[in-house]
Amino acid sequence: MQFHHHGYVSGDPRVQPAAGVGINRPTELPDEVDVLIVGSGPAGMLTAAQLSQFPGITTRLVERRGGRLELGQADGIQARSVETFQAFGFAEQITAEAYWLTEMNFWRPDEQDPRRIVRGGRAIDDEMGISEFPHLIVNQARVLDYFAEVAANSPTRLTPDYGWEFSSLEVTDEGEYPVKVTLVRSAGPNEGQARTVHAKYVVGCDGARSKVRASIGCTLAGDAANHAWGVMDVLANTDFPDIRTKCAIQSHDGGSILLIPREGGYLFRMYVDLGVVPDDDNGKVRQTTIEQIIAKANEILTPYTLDVRSVAWHSVYEVGHRLTDRFDDVLAEDRGTRTPRVFITGDACHTHSAKAGQGMNVSMQDGFNLGWKLGHVLEGRSPESLLSTYSAERQVIAKNLIDFDKEWSTMMAKKPEEFADPSELEDFYVRTAEFPAGFMTEYKPSMLTAERTHQDLATGFPIGKRFKSAKVSRVCDTNPIHLGHQATADGRWRIYVFADAAQAGAQSPVADLAEWLANAPESPLAATPEGADLDAWFDVKVIYQQKHEDIDITAVPSVFKPAVGPFQLTDLEKVYGTAKDEDIFDVRGLSRDGVVVVVRPDQYVANVLPLTATAELGAFFAPLLRTGQPQH
Repeated sequence: MQFHHHGYVSGDPRVQPAAGVGINRPTELPDEVDVLIVGSGPAGMLTAAQLSQFPGITTRLVERRGGRLELGQADGIQARSVETFQAFGFAEQITAEAYWLTEMNFWRPDEQDPRRIVRGGRAIDDEMGISEFPHLIVNQARVLDYFAEVAANSPTRLTPDYGWEFSSLEVTDEGEYPVKVTLVRSAGPNEGQARTVHAKYVVGCDGARSKVRASIGCTLAGDAANHAWGVMDVLANTDFPDIRTKCAIQSHDGGSILLIPREGGYLFRMYVDLGVVPDDDNGKVRQTTIEQIIAKANEILTPYTLDVRSVAWHSVYEVGHRLTDRFDDVLAEDRGTRTPRVFITGDACHTHSAKAGQGMNVSMQDGFNLGWKLGHVLEGRSPESLLSTYSAERQVIAKNLIDFDKEWSTMMAKKPEEFADPSELEDFYVRTAEFPAGFMTEYKPSMLTAERTHQDLATGFPIGKRFKSAKVSRVCDTNPIHLGHQATADGRWRIYVFADAAQAGAQSPVADLAEWLANAPESPLAATPEGADLDAWFDVKVIYQQKHEDIDITAVPSVFKPAVGPFQLTDLEKVYGTAKDEDIFDVRGLSRDGVVVVVRPDQYVANVLPLTATAELGAFFAPLLRTGQPQH
């Protein structure tokens, strides 16, 4: 973590100095805003936290509740989400309080006595080392708290506006703030009073019953629910031996349980199979009582017993898979004629079962994808066409998720005798581990994602997939660190220059590239506003093939050691060598001739190029950069 470059900091360095709209930020919701976010769920809070890093953008988040969420329904945090938390600066804290999911056990009927269940198999949660971060279980409310803290400590001092419910909107195409939004006071003083807010953009993060979705004419379509589950968070005593391990439990004829231990050492969640829902049920299954859910759980757990002492939360839900055909307000026939003004995220545009643990995780990636794009357009970094990539990218990902979740939830609902092999469920869990961990997302070629023309130069950084970190050694202080962990959610592009075998300071392709980056009018760095730090829009790092002790940092080109802050202090933390115990060139399949890896602000690889391909690098960024005055 870097600070002091704007002067000595004696307090918490995570609290950034107020700047821009954060100086004397009005307490009351203003009449005009750049971005109005509706809903403070995971997607809404992440979008707000991302936009809070742009000091010149007025972002407000409205929530119909009167205060913070106290009890969240989602709890599974996939490793991809923890990578995202790292970028926002709170992975270490939330990991410390969370339950670590390292193994999943599979229980099935005893072949000798099918009325009893026995442990049939164990599976390591991340046997292939997909991520250096663990799979976590933690209350959704705590996730929102951490994002709220990031936003509140940001230059814009963003905090939610509680007690406002979205009523309707109209895109007028008039003036600077063309989206007219009607809100109603839902809590606090003047409850029931309506008011109007005008916005440049609106982001609907208001759940499966989204009014924002309805206001832009989108509908959720998909499979009707036909299977019900009772879910409960409980404190209980039991003789079931794996109560603190995630388990898939299949009984002979009583149904199934998905057991998920919760943070804190005592609480756990059970998804209890309530069976197929008849067509004429008309919602009766939702009237299942907590006593009936507990009795059903005891039936499935035979010969073990469950003595529930306290119920923190319970519900009944029916598995349904639904998706909208677009994630913004631009109709299919209007694509290319205008850019979006209204967006929807998370459950507002895709719903699925809870058992694959994807709802909160995928919703957050929706927000991460959209947040920086809105920031770049509103700041004047990028053209408005960038905003059309949100729906194009995320709708495909949601469709893939739903296809996976259908298969997983169907298998969870099967009876043991319906499996061709007793270990079929366990095998599926292991075989598909990368998908639920959040790492199967792969963006297709677009203005943001290049073709794989030079992919062979960096086989471990597939274009379109997330940048998978690896160890390096920072030259200036000799610290062994993870390269990917140095990329914060600050809205900047990353350009990683993996050097050829030449020493720093020698005439080489790296030296030529550095000269071009710093001085060529076609360089993306040339778009950096006058008066801003050289790395304000682009974070350029170099990784040499030598160990840190063999690199002369004084010989490293200045573009990798930019002067920053009002005192123009030299930043020495962008120069790396290979780690002593792990050579990133070998681990990530990087060419020894050198390679440039371009990474988006949301951590996905956008391009892979030879060190000499300056024309291609300039051409890639040209349509993404816009010069001139900011739009706000």
